[in-house]
Amino acid sequence: MQQLVLASNNHGKLKEIQAILKIANINVVTQAELNISEAPEPHCTFIENALAKARHASLQSGLPALADDSGLCVEVLAGLPGVYSARYACEDETDKKSDRANNVKLLSALAKYTNRKAYYYCVLVLVKYATDPQPIIAEGIWRGEILITPRGEGGFGYDPLFLDVASGKTAAELPLNIKNLISHRGQALQQLLQKTQLS
Repeated sequence: MQQLVLASNNHGKLKEIQAILKIANINVVTQAELNISEAPEPHCTFIENALAKARHASLQSGLPALADDSGLCVEVLAGLPGVYSARYACEDETDKKSDRANNVKLLSALAKYTNRKAYYYCVLVLVKYATDPQPIIAEGIWRGEILITPRGEGGFGYDPLFLDVASGKTAAELPLNIKNLISHRGQALQQLLQKTQLS
């Protein structure tokens, strides 16, 4: 498999995924490049949303499709923002997604808690074609804590608030090559490469 379509319009995800798959000599085109609209994400689980997105992109493109559904899960918030991570601060479907607004809402929700344990979760689904009965599924978890104030200029989403305890740096402070070694998405991509023998 030399080419696949990425079922995402998230530039941060695209950058991270392309960096890893480029090493495996896989050309990634985005669904936006092919004028494919975003698929609805009505499900309450990451896996169901990822599968829906992968099938939609493959159906529209005729190519194998890779979908990522991922998010931040906070222990004391019963797993929120979870599947709603990208639109956590949105009041309704017409609101524009905003990393800054999401971070502000998260800090407000955690204001009264001392337990700030959280983890990033990523599930990747690869389908060879839209009706593929055996999608390849890979996942990764990156555990950490939520800071009181943001740090770092890199990354996206909740990265400035997410502390990788082992390194003492936020996800936004880590260089991309280091982040891709330890992150939830990096773990899932390595697992996917092993499962598909793409590398």
